[in-house]
Amino acid sequence: MNSNLYQISTLKNGIRVVTENIPYVRSVAIGIWVGAGSRYESKENSGISHFIEHLLFKGTKKRTAKDIAETLESVGGQLNAFTAKEYTCYYARVLDEHVDLALDILADMFFNSMFSEAEMAKEREVIIEEIKMYEDTPDELIHDFFSQTIWPNHPLGRPILGTEESLQSLTRKDIIEFIENHYVPENIVIAVAGKVDHEKIVPALDKLFGNSRKCLQVKNSFPPENQPQIQNLYKDINQVQICLGSPGLSQDDPQIYPLYVLNSVLGGGLSSRLVQEVREERGLAYSVYSYHSSYSDSGLFTFYAGTRPDNYEQVIKLIVEEALKIREKGITEKELIKAKEQLKGSLFLGLESVGSRMTRLGRSLLTLNRLISPEEVVEKISAVKQEDVQKLAQELFEPSKFTITTIGPIKNIPDKDYFFAGVR
Repeated sequence: MNSNLYQISTLKNGIRVVTENIPYVRSVAIGIWVGAGSRYESKENSGISHFIEHLLFKGTKKRTAKDIAETLESVGGQLNAFTAKEYTCYYARVLDEHVDLALDILADMFFNSMFSEAEMAKEREVIIEEIKMYEDTPDELIHDFFSQTIWPNHPLGRPILGTEESLQSLTRKDIIEFIENHYVPENIVIAVAGKVDHEKIVPALDKLFGNSRKCLQVKNSFPPENQPQIQNLYKDINQVQICLGSPGLSQDDPQIYPLYVLNSVLGGGLSSRLVQEVREERGLAYSVYSYHSSYSDSGLFTFYAGTRPDNYEQVIKLIVEEALKIREKGITEKELIKAKEQLKGSLFLGLESVGSRMTRLGRSLLTLNRLISPEEVVEKISAVKQEDVQKLAQELFEPSKFTITTIGPIKNIPDKDYFFAGVR
């Protein structure tokens, strides 16, 4: 993300535009980033952000749903979207010669979607099927169950898809009101990466997006309160799905770079401590890893594993043991060097995709109000010391902060002290 290649402008109504010119490619990735996600929903309208994401593909005043699907595909392009906890992104990837077509479709979806009652009824059923599919996939469901358990009284703890009950209660009026309150200029970033001329695309975007109304939009958000506990969701399945962990860091926390290193060492790859100990040495799990979820004011550090019911207690104890071992003794110099190189390699490999570059631009400007260049990331990662990682582990991996969740054929899960006994 060389400073000579990316530029930022603001449209006349306040929408921010960021571009990165990559002159040696033929493709362009365009993302419309909206600060609307499940975090900003009430319990009653849970799932509305994701519902709206689906509905914007279901027809406008001049295009049917089929037209929207076919138009870009007919020129080899891609059109899609996703909803996260704190934002929604609508994106397209096309050859540079089809940028105007992609912008026209995105703007049409954004401003002219019909939200017909018939399409809402059909798409509601589609999402309910998506929820049921998710509930039948315990290795995915466990992650939401963990969030719900550790943050039971906060929107960040609720699933992005919502529930069947909340979806059934949503009306067209609810959809329109949510869009009016969240799809506003100061809450939108348009990110473009690839073979793009900033001076040409900004006037085109101003024509398509610059006339939407300004609105003083206030987000009533507050940080979640951690409620450490242990919970099992009984399901008659062949494996026990496990997620355990503790509150983590917000996305702009100064310690985020030691956290990247900590995660890499613990469960960020095949050579990580957890994979080597749980899978390679003991053969107790096929899939075991750690990850960190960062939000504007909070985060979660999570360990995951799937194993047979007769092994799940041992696997939890091994994960706890590895976490507390780093808390007590830190990491080695060799692990530090390897983690840094792994993180740098992963970063620059990701930059080979115009879609990844667009995502970095849009998410960074929307959530942090600034751009973080790869060079800055590398500099911060390079500056991490062993003592930084251990200090962070001492903060995160305090036993009293841990929540443990399982999904599987377990009727009586031991209390938390059982899993921490002898490894403190």
